[in-house]
Amino acid sequence: MQATQGTTPFQALPPESPLNMPVQDLHAAPDFEGRPRIPVTSPRTVALRRLAVLGSAIALTAYGAWRTHKVLDANGVSILGMIMLVLFVALFMWIALAFTSALAGFVSLVTRGGLGLGITRSGPLPELRSRTALLLPTYNEPPHRVMAGLKAIYQSLRETGQMGAFDLFILSDTTNPDVWVEEEAAFLALREQTGGHENIFYRRRHNNVERKAGNVGEWVRRFGGAYEQMVTLDADSVMSGDTLVRMAGAMERHPTVGLIQTLPVIVGGTTLFARMQQFAGRVYGPIIAHGIAWWHGSEGNYWGHNAIIRTRAFAGQAGLPHVPGRPPFGGHILSHDFVEAALMRRGGWAIHMVPALDGSYEESPPSLTDVAIRDRRWCQGNLQHVKVLPTKGLHWISRMHMIVGIGAYVTSPLWLVFLLTGILISLQAHFERPEYFGDTKTLYPHWPHVDPVQAKYVFIGTMAILLAPKLLAYVALLFDRVTCKGCGGAIRAAGSVLVETLIGGLIAPIAMLIQTSGVMSILSGHDSGWNTQRRDDGGFPLMVVVQQYAKFTLFGLVLGIGAWVVSPSLFFWMTPVLLGLVFSIPLVALTSSRAVGQNFRKAGLLLVPEETYPPDVLKKLEHAQESDEAPQLPDDALRALRADTSLLAAHRAMLPPARKAGDPINAERLVGLVKVEEAPTLAAAERALSPKEKAAVLGCSEGVDAILRLPE
Repeated sequence: MQATQGTTPFQALPPESPLNMPVQDLHAAPDFEGRPRIPVTSPRTVALRRLAVLGSAIALTAYGAWRTHKVLDANGVSILGMIMLVLFVALFMWIALAFTSALAGFVSLVTRGGLGLGITRSGPLPELRSRTALLLPTYNEPPHRVMAGLKAIYQSLRETGQMGAFDLFILSDTTNPDVWVEEEAAFLALREQTGGHENIFYRRRHNNVERKAGNVGEWVRRFGGAYEQMVTLDADSVMSGDTLVRMAGAMERHPTVGLIQTLPVIVGGTTLFARMQQFAGRVYGPIIAHGIAWWHGSEGNYWGHNAIIRTRAFAGQAGLPHVPGRPPFGGHILSHDFVEAALMRRGGWAIHMVPALDGSYEESPPSLTDVAIRDRRWCQGNLQHVKVLPTKGLHWISRMHMIVGIGAYVTSPLWLVFLLTGILISLQAHFERPEYFGDTKTLYPHWPHVDPVQAKYVFIGTMAILLAPKLLAYVALLFDRVTCKGCGGAIRAAGSVLVETLIGGLIAPIAMLIQTSGVMSILSGHDSGWNTQRRDDGGFPLMVVVQQYAKFTLFGLVLGIGAWVVSPSLFFWMTPVLLGLVFSIPLVALTSSRAVGQNFRKAGLLLVPEETYPPDVLKKLEHAQESDEAPQLPDDALRALRADTSLLAAHRAMLPPARKAGDPINAERLVGLVKVEEAPTLAAAERALSPKEKAAVLGCSEGVDAILRLPE
């Protein structure tokens, strides 16, 4: 069925251009299709770079392990001591690698590296010959916010003069029927406001299998043949037209490159927590990203959004299979981005990061609670990579990406065990009677000890390596006068680093316990589900915070009392951890506050250049968010369709084909249709229908007709 806009037939989608996307066999050798095993865009010195970064990290870890062995008493071997030493090596290797990679990033940053592939920050834009699709998957997101971002992108692209090389697709997996119809209305309004009837499209999946990966995969199989590249976006993503054109030009110049990942800058933070994330991402993020880009070379990673992908490479290599077993470890792959990049690289395509390319933005969750909800899903997806690691033909750097992703969550329970082991060692030293001479006669006794001087040196060295990337990032900031001024100047930026470090250090033990509980929940077989991410800055009621974080406060009190009983010196060593846990409730309430965040901004702290000197595309985004030109419709989907004939016609035109005999039976639709037929009024139907039944009824023409026949 088609609706009409004037004399032009309404089309929500362009003509289909199917592209085969086979499911990959993880046990079979990849097909390079004539591409070299080492991409031509790989840096010539990448092997030396990796040796420098990884070799230095290993050397630091070995030295740290030796000093820790001296601390734990080289005169004897104990089970607890060995456990602590093994944990120390694993955890120290983690921070040592972060340090050596950041050191490489510092050199790259101050020498103005981080671009490559012939991409420039300024100068004439390339004339594009190919077509690129911008894909924005959305799942029950506020439609006005989503369309505001797309409107800013569209306007920015139009100003480049190359809008004809791009199409925008809104790929909806929305299950809430009221949000679905609101999306349709916002989509129609976006077309009217921009004039983008020929290159802004909307599609809602009525069976949203395999989440975001399935959403993008379905688009590739239906429309991918018409586009050389696709750019993946998140609901909160914004990218400038200049950046998009330069990325597409780089893909045209390098036909063996499969993916280019940008470094999205976090913007729009209002709460204290979001502003801390925003500042950390802006100041520390570049040094981290430059470091990994420097030694990853053409074996980079994919973060799932704000990246441009060669459609043919994605279709040919990134069809994800289901991993064996039941959720949470089995089933479809949740953290699909790492795996898709690994499979494309396995097939001979180069994967690059260009951290120095600006014009790529995203938002941060407004609170620690929101991060915890998102992290629970990411944790499950990353742990699931254990089953992907044995894939035949993966590059060792790709395997390392997955190991690092797994370690990002596994290290939290390891830190907790390390902490508790240290307490047990102190407890053992406090209560166990030492044997000074043992079974043999000796002139001098064996003094068992934990050397406090050596312990102090190990602690200072560990903290120095842990905090060095922040110091390097601040020094690099001083080399960039424009960015430094945008952060409030050298003094305010230093104050911001201090504030972020102190508050972040207090939050760290809370995050450690949250991630530990998430890992334990997943290991016990609990699936994370698929929940909508909260993006607004509305705080949580205090009692909700108390209910969620009282257990952390209680744990901190018990831990503190136990440490004090064992040794007052142990208690004081553990003070940073104890303070964060004991004061978790006020910390979370404080950092979730918009008012507190804005007070820090007024004081000139935690500033970022994007709010001091907003780039043009963010000005466009702010204007689009403040102006709401869409027609005001009822919040309820049933009433919205009855109130707007244009929306109703478009909704009908976008419905899937009618069910044929032999097609699967939709139980919600059958039940919903019966409820609507039996309802005396529209209000009665609203009360009777569940959200799934309501969506099913609105998903077929007979259901829409039945709704329209009901009296008010």
